[in-house]
Amino acid sequence: MHKKMTISLDESVYDGLHRTVGRRHMSQYIEDLLRPHVLDTALDDGYKAMAADQVRETEAQAWCNALLADMADEAR
Repeated sequence: MHKKMTISLDESVYDGLHRTVGRRHMSQYIEDLLRPHVLDTALDDGYKAMAADQVRETEAQAWCNALLADMADEAR
């Protein structure tokens, strides 16, 4: 859900923003600039990068399966 807000900008900053990104893209541009400063997404981005690494995921899966096999041999 998006929330609407009103902000005040210096006229020259507004003109530059309008010229650079266009009137219909200002909100998204500002949101993209602010997001990394107000939301802690670094950890999420790291997890996504790790999950996209197929070699690493294959090695991790093999390691987990080996642990499960070791646990099956443990006395209860």
